[in-house]
Amino acid sequence: MTTPAQNNEQPTTATTIDLLQSAAAQHGSRPFIVDGTKTLSFADTLARVQELGAALADDGFKPGSRAAIWAPNSWQWIVAALAIHWAGGTLVTLNTRYKGAEAAAILRASGANTLFVVDTFLGINYPAQLEGQDCGGVERIITLCAAEPSDSEANRNQTLASYLARGARCLESGHGIGAPAPIDADTPSDILFTSGTTGRAKGVLTCHGQNLRAFSSFAHILGLDSQDRYLIINPFFHSFGYKAGWLAALIAGATVYPLAVFDVPAVLETIKREQITVMPGPPTLFQSILAQPDLNTADLASLTKATTGAATIPTQLIVAMRDTLGISTVLTAYGLSESCGLVSICRADDSAETIAQTSGRAIPDVELAIMAADGRLLGPGESGEIVVRGYNVMQGYLDNPDATAETIDVEGWLHTGDIGCLDEAGNLRITDRLKDMYISGGFNCYPAEIEQQMLDHPAITQVAVVGAPDERMGEVGAAFVVLKPGAQLDATELHRWCREHLANYKVPRHFSFVNALPLNASGKVLKTELRQRLDADLS
Repeated sequence: MTTPAQNNEQPTTATTIDLLQSAAAQHGSRPFIVDGTKTLSFADTLARVQELGAALADDGFKPGSRAAIWAPNSWQWIVAALAIHWAGGTLVTLNTRYKGAEAAAILRASGANTLFVVDTFLGINYPAQLEGQDCGGVERIITLCAAEPSDSEANRNQTLASYLARGARCLESGHGIGAPAPIDADTPSDILFTSGTTGRAKGVLTCHGQNLRAFSSFAHILGLDSQDRYLIINPFFHSFGYKAGWLAALIAGATVYPLAVFDVPAVLETIKREQITVMPGPPTLFQSILAQPDLNTADLASLTKATTGAATIPTQLIVAMRDTLGISTVLTAYGLSESCGLVSICRADDSAETIAQTSGRAIPDVELAIMAADGRLLGPGESGEIVVRGYNVMQGYLDNPDATAETIDVEGWLHTGDIGCLDEAGNLRITDRLKDMYISGGFNCYPAEIEQQMLDHPAITQVAVVGAPDERMGEVGAAFVVLKPGAQLDATELHRWCREHLANYKVPRHFSFVNALPLNASGKVLKTELRQRLDADLS
C-alpha cells in the first residue's frame, strides 16, 4: 500500500535567494527576525545577506564551495546561511553540542572551506575548541559575536561585523559582485550530517528546489501566514529548526523569534510579551510547560498553532495542548534528514487520537509505504519498514555511494530504518527504530509501543524503554520513568500495573525513577546514554 497525494501548493520560487528577494519585495519593512533587541525587516535581511555574500565572494569564496555554521539560534545564523547561498555555496550545519574534535571531523568530511562560529555560548569558547584540531580545508573562520560587537570588535578581521562592513564597501565600489551567484532549483542547498540508518555520521545532500517544495506544503498545511509570529526553539542545525522553522516562515512571510536556549520561564515570557502565535517543538517541550505549577494559560492566549513529533505521544498531551493551552491547531509530523526533514503530517481537522497516535499522511506528491523484509509492499495494519519515494528524497550521502545505495533502493525507495504501519486512511503509525527493537524470549519488543502504553499510567509524565541483557530471556525491558509533580510510585507498584496492562513479554523487568530524561538538542531522548547508565547499574 502506498499513499501518494497531489500538491496544490507549489513554490513560486526556485531557490532560497529567489525566495528572499521575493519576500523583501513583498514584505519590505515588516519584521522578519526579532532576536532580543535586534530586529531585521525582510528588506534589512536581504541587505545584510547581500553584504555578507559580497564579502565572501571578495574573499575568494566560489560558487560550489561549502561553508559551515557552528552556532546557536540567532539572527546571525540566518543571515550567514542565506549569504552562503547568495554566494553560490552549500550550507553545512554543526551541532552546538559537538566538542572540538567532533566539529573538526565534520569540517573535514564536508570539505568546508569557511566556518561561521559563535564566540562563546553557555560559557564555552567555541573557536578555542578548534585549536590544534585538523579542520581540513577551512581557509577562513568568521566569528559571530553573541552580543552586539563593540567598535573595536567591528574593526577586527574575521568577525561578522567586519565582513558585513567589507561587503558594504564592495557594493559601494561597484566591483560587480552585488548580484547573487547563478544557482537554480537543482543546486545543492545544504548538507546535514546524520548517523542515518547505518552508524557513522554521513552528510545528507539536498537541493534548493526540493526543500522549498516540501516546506511550502508544510507551511500551507500548518496554515502559516504573514501575520504569524513564530518562536523557534528547535536548533537551526536540525531540519526542524531550520527548514520547518525560519525557512517555512520566510515562505509564508511570517516573523521569527529565534531562541538560543530552551528555558520554560523564558519561553512563557516571550509568548506573552511578543504575542507568539506559532511554536513547534518536541513533546517534552509541551509537557514541561504543562507541568509548570504557576502556569497562567491566559498568557498563552495568542498561541494558536503548534507541531510536534515523536513515536510516543500520549493522546492526553494533544488534548491538553488544545484544551488547557488553547492551541487550536496541533499537528504531528514525521521526517528525517534524508527526506529533507519532512515525510508526513496530520491535518488540522484530524482527531486527537489520530494526531497523537499517528504522524499523519504523506505530504503531497510523495509516496509513503510499508515494506516487508523481502521487499513486498504491505497493506493497512501490517507492520514493516517505513519507506518513502518522491521529490523529497535526498540526492545522496556526500562522497558515500555505498551508503547511498544501501539506503535508496533501485526503485527509488528511501529506507528509513523506522518500523511502522499505515491505517486505511494512509495515516502513519511509527512503532520504533529498527535499531531500538529488542527480542525478549523470542518476541520482538518495540520500546515506543511499550512507552505509549506506560504513559497511560496516571502518575507518569515521561518514560523511555531500552533493552537490557538477560540470561534466560536474551533481553528484557528497562524503563526510565519521570513522574508527574507530586506523584508517588515505586517499582513494585509499577511492575504490578504493567503486568495488568501489557502483554507479559512487554513488561519491563527493571525500573529507574529519574528527575528527567537525557535529551539531545532537538528534544529527543538519548537512549545511548540510558543504555550506558543501565550497563553501569547492572555491572
